[in-house]
Formats: sequence, C-alpha cells, structure tokens
Amino acid sequence: MLMQRYQKAVDDLFAKIRNTQTKNIIEAADIIANAVMNGGKIYMYRICHGIEKDLLYRGGGPIFYKHFEEDLKKDMSKLTDKDVLIVSSVSGRTKEIVDYTWEAVNKGTKVIAFTSMEYAVVVDPVHESGKKLYEMATLTIDNCAPAAEAMLHVDGIEAPFAASSGIASDYIMWCITCNVVEKMLEKGYTPGILKSANFPGGNDYNKTVIEPHYEKYGW
Repeated sequence: MLMQRYQKAVDDLFAKIRNTQTKNIIEAADIIANAVMNGGKIYMYRICHGIEKDLLYRGGGPIFYKHFEEDLKKDMSKLTDKDVLIVSSVSGRTKEIVDYTWEAVNKGTKVIAFTSMEYAVVVDPVHESGKKLYEMATLTIDNCAPAAEAMLHVDGIEAPFAASSGIASDYIMWCITCNVVEKMLEKGYTPGILKSANFPGGNDYNKTVIEPHYEKYGW
C-alpha cells in the first residue's frame, strides 16, 4: 500500500536526521538558548511553507519563538547581534530567503538555516555573491529531503510523490526546542511554556503568567 510506503519513508527520513544532524541540532539549541538567556529574540520566517506555525504561540510550546511580519524588510531593521533568525530554503537558492540571510548575517545576527544539502549542491546560486544559503548561514541543518523534495515514485505518475521537507523540519524544530528547554533549565532559567488556550484555564494562565513573565524577562 502507498500509505505503508510513505510511513516507511518517513521512518527512514527521521532516522537519517537523527544519524546525521544530531550534532547540528544540539549546536542550534546552544545558539538559541544562549540568545534567549542573554536578552536576544528568536525569529522564524517561512520554514518550509509555514511549518513554524506549529511552534508559534502554541499549547505545549515556548513563548520565546516569534514570527516576522509579512513585511520582512521592515522587520530586518529590528534585528540585532543578540538575535537569532531561523529561515528555510529546501533548494538553498530561494532568492528572497538568501537575500535576507545575507543582510541578517551582515548585521551580526546569527542565522540558522534549514536546507536539503542533496538538493542545494545540484542547483546554481542566484545571489550576486555567488553563494547559496548554506554558504551564508551561521549554522545549516540538513533536513535530509531528497533533491526535488519528494520521497516516492508511484507507477502511473510522472512526478515524484510525498514532500519531505515540511515534516522533517517540524521534527527538527521540536528536537531543537527540547534541547533548548533542557539547556535553559540546567542554567536555572525556566522558559515560559504555553498552555492550550482552549483547555479550561489555559488562556488565563497564558495571559496572566506566561506573557507577563516573557515581557519582563524575555523567556
């Protein structure tokens, strides 16, 4: 069955991430935790078509992740050398993302980039520097997606099927977040973790406990 083939492909994808990206995941967590504990902001922008929404103001997630406005150019002026920007381009050559990464890095902002290295190494750069995303970012995490994104070949369908970068990136972001929370707790910082707003008392807890604490301390 196609579903079983897909499930096997996802299992293999996650195993590849664990086997090849754990060091980078831990390093990303160090960058983020240190930024949060030192007054920096953590911004996410368009990770694999919106996967960042699974972590933004979400029950069970930390409050310190923030989303850039759609007017990213306006938001670029907010970035400082204390901050971290998390971006994504599966191919590593998406012009908008590469342009913003270049600008952020030149401002001293640390940039964590998600890309498919298998994809990125077979395409040409579009930035005037001649570089692709992984050659600019402070840290690059390989989402282990195959070149051209999809995981399966299905008889009777010309195009490969089942995109991989979204589910991979969500998995990686939650792995990073686990490490961030653990590192902060080890240092004596208790990060604000949101409750589900639809669970009884959740919204009041977020508004009266988590949000005021974040406004005061930044975590």
